[in-house]
Amino acid sequence: MSLLRESKGSTNIARPKPIRRTSAAAQNSTQVRRGPKNGREFDPHAFLATIGEGRKAILFPKKQPIFVQGDRADAVFYLQTGKVRLTVVSKTGKEATIGILSDGSFFGEGALAGQPLRMGSATAMTECAVLRIDKKAMVDALHREHEFCDLFVAYLLSRNVRYEDDLVDQLFNSSEKRLARVLLILAHFGKDGVPETVIPKVSQESLAEMIGTTRSRVSFFMNRFRKLGFIHYNGGLEVHSSLLSVVLHD
Repeated sequence: MSLLRESKGSTNIARPKPIRRTSAAAQNSTQVRRGPKNGREFDPHAFLATIGEGRKAILFPKKQPIFVQGDRADAVFYLQTGKVRLTVVSKTGKEATIGILSDGSFFGEGALAGQPLRMGSATAMTECAVLRIDKKAMVDALHREHEFCDLFVAYLLSRNVRYEDDLVDQLFNSSEKRLARVLLILAHFGKDGVPETVIPKVSQESLAEMIGTTRSRVSFFMNRFRKLGFIHYNGGLEVHSSLLSVVLHD
């Protein structure tokens, strides 16, 4: 088609419309956005706070086992509230505490790694609200919901870093420093900036198992921490931020 048009003895040039250039980001923004699957938004926190297909909320009283070493590994657990103690028993019958979990922790995830049986035990140290997620439901959620998968992977990575720190602590630090570090971790120091009261009646035997020393040494250091004002007994064990000085001191 000619761009020259005649109109009553005059010649007008029809100018072509300018081509609008858009950035890749703008082009992407004009594309039809796909809605969430099944027409719903997925909230990973709501998923972990509610019951549903393959998910069951269970209340465990203090000292009740959640699962025992040798049980069938067919589910993953999410600790909504409370504290849980993880232990392992050797073939000779010696028990060791490998961790104490607080709100927002996953445990029993070995079921996802192909473990047919539990490699350790989990016991409620306080009254606990736990969400039991069947292995199939957990796998389906991880494959289907990216936000939930990101949350779970982030938790596993942070715990892996913690295990590495534990190993370095065990190899290079004194038992006094290891005890101080464990107490600060149990008090959630650094999480929100203000330590909280540690669970009531943390046995010195459990602390000794966690840091690899004897109960008598733990008793000696706990008495020293109390005299220095780092810890305080008031119905439970209160840990003060000043205890950090023991960890940082060379």
